Amino acid sequence: MKKPATFSTKIDIKLADELKNDLKEQGFKFSKPPYTLFAAEKKGIVCILYESGSLVVQGKEKDEFIEFYLEPKILKTFNYTHPEANLNLTPHIGVDEAGKGDFFGPLCIAGLYADGEGIKKLLSMGVKDSKKLSDSTSLKIAKNLNADFAISVVRIFPEKYNELYLKFKNLNHLLGWGHATVITNLVEKTGCKYAIIDQFASKSVVESAVKRKKLTINLEQRTKAEEDLVVAGASILARASFVLGLEEMGKKYNFTFPKGASSAVVESAKKFTAQFGQESLEKVAKIHFKTTEQVNNA
Repeated sequence: MKKPATFSTKIDIKLADELKNDLKEQGFKFSKPPYTLFAAEKKGIVCILYESGSLVVQGKEKDEFIEFYLEPKILKTFNYTHPEANLNLTPHIGVDEAGKGDFFGPLCIAGLYADGEGIKKLLSMGVKDSKKLSDSTSLKIAKNLNADFAISVVRIFPEKYNELYLKFKNLNHLLGWGHATVITNLVEKTGCKYAIIDQFASKSVVESAVKRKKLTINLEQRTKAEEDLVVAGASILARASFVLGLEEMGKKYNFTFPKGASSAVVESAKKFTAQFGQESLEKVAKIHFKTTEQVNNA
């Protein structure tokens, strides 16, 4: 939806000095038209604060200014850039996974806890479902999430993954155990008893895994859970953990492991087994995938 040419809002006059100082640091030039506390201008943006507390922002660069400075720092609301967000500001844990559809590399399950202020911070950091971000952006945001939030990541490299898969005999049960482990870790760290996860199987799978951990928690499972910012943050952590895990494997074997389970992956797996031997495949790949048959039958 096209944004209006002029953005208007009301702010507390007590914030005028903070706003002015910030704008000075950002290189704005100031004037004082009638009935204003100040008008500030730089290329692409005009910002006028009236004596009444009305704030008007205009110019072709205004949207970025509002999204990355004005809303998170001054307004503390996100109604302009994210009118659809309808943020759930209740403190909660979000959990998501990465790598389950990739033949090579680890399975990564990540959790993140945020309270109301933390959730606003996630929005200001540009957090969204990792599938909508490049891997390089996910890695950058994950670094900040690691520094600023309570997190938990379970990363299961292929050798251990294949061993656990034989034990659980089902990927969903393995995922349920991983989700329950991450949730338990974050409950212990934060005391929070409310978690949202992306539903990947029957609800009873994770509920049973949580019960086995003797954990009492309000567990919400839903499809497209990454629309929740905390789950989106968890998806970024999981993706970053997977990407870094694949890189670690690559360095260990001096081999480039592609993502996914495509025909290109089959060709890479054939090259890998030719170089390192058939028995080495279980150290780098999830061998219950049909891809293994395609490699072995070549």
